[in-house]
Amino acid sequence: YNVVHRGDAISVQTKDRFHELAAGRGLVLDPEQPDIVVSVGGDGTMLHAFHLYKEQLETTSFVGIHTGHLGFYADWKPGEIELLVDSMAAAMSCPPLKTVKYPVVQIQIETERGTQTHLALNEFTLKGGEATLVAELHINDELFEMFRGDGICISTPSGSTGYNKSLTGAILHPSLDAIQIAEMASLNNRLYRSLGSSMVLPKHHHCDIYPKKKMNMLLTIDHLNVQMNDIVSIRSMVAEEKVSFARFRPFPFWNRVREAFIGEIVE
Repeated sequence: YNVVHRGDAISVQTKDRFHELAAGRGLVLDPEQPDIVVSVGGDGTMLHAFHLYKEQLETTSFVGIHTGHLGFYADWKPGEIELLVDSMAAAMSCPPLKTVKYPVVQIQIETERGTQTHLALNEFTLKGGEATLVAELHINDELFEMFRGDGICISTPSGSTGYNKSLTGAILHPSLDAIQIAEMASLNNRLYRSLGSSMVLPKHHHCDIYPKKKMNMLLTIDHLNVQMNDIVSIRSMVAEEKVSFARFRPFPFWNRVREAFIGEIVE
């Protein structure tokens, strides 16, 4: 196992206690090739952990301990560390490990210098760095619309509760192999016409964005920000890889959604 933590006092304290209990239960610390990565912090910490181990998704699973507000990727609280360690030790001694697998989005960025490929657990966004974004949007190699606006967000089902939701996108259950395209402040007139609502693409479909102007653009891949000025096109699709989360007890997705956005219901 390995632990990735947020760095604040409670997360460091939780990390230290986890290591202490794990050693007592015979769990082996292996930062290079862990079977399980424990994220201590919030959803941002889980995104960081995902990108640290994105090349090992076939062999590595993740589990989250939230040390702040409720996180969509965190099943455990600091006061439950002993139970988590016991559950991990029992699961590791009697494989296979029970996991749930969520889809991630693959982004292929074609530039004048070559092609880059990235994975995102939550979302990918493209914005005009200094001016309005103007781009052709193609679906499965067919021109779909001419977009003009602040930008485009392409999210995974597990990331649909984040930036996508603030753009009035739908919340998708993470068992669905899909990506969602949401517009940011699109402009509609005689020259530029876009759908104006989010779209959900299934696996094996792809979306291509062709910027119409050579300009500085801001790309975000989860928590990572990149500025580029030589983008030719960007292709997004459901990745072949999936991310695995270790499940030692049930924690239904819709319960997380209710707790995060609705809270306690008084009848």
